[in-house]
Amino acid sequence: MLNEKLVKMLSDQENYEFYSAYIYLGIANYFADKNLNGFANWFTIQTQEERDHALLFNQYLLNNGENPTLDAVDKYDNNYPDFRSPLETAAGHERKVTARINDIYAAAFELHDFRTMQFLDWFVKEQGEEEQNIDDILNRYDLFGTDAKSLYMLDQELSARVYSAPSLVL
Repeated sequence: MLNEKLVKMLSDQENYEFYSAYIYLGIANYFADKNLNGFANWFTIQTQEERDHALLFNQYLLNNGENPTLDAVDKYDNNYPDFRSPLETAAGHERKVTARINDIYAAAFELHDFRTMQFLDWFVKEQGEEEQNIDDILNRYDLFGTDAKSLYMLDQELSARVYSAPSLVL
């Protein structure tokens, strides 16, 4: 059985992952509306990844005899003043997700819940990749995103991203 505090943290994280998907779908819609379909593609795939992360938390809780609590997803406003702003939003959001995963990991460590720590190991690694990916896009946008031809090339590059489901075995 999982510790009650840890169950709440894991369930809250599941809901936050669904919220993350909601944020990224809003960003994808923003870029699609601006005809930056490569950016829209990248964030649509990010939406799918976040949804899958939520489902991994859900399955972990179920596998441990817990009934996950699903909360309402907060409304998300996807109005941005420029193309850089949603990238900043995504980068900041990934840092928040990392902090939350680290907090859950610390709680599991404190409780000597090694099974939960092992489950979270994948998310710790994944968050490093998530932060790096969005930081790379943001840095590249800062280098040449205000030049129309370069923005077009970056958009084309982002359109090549394809979805691949997480390989975490529960």
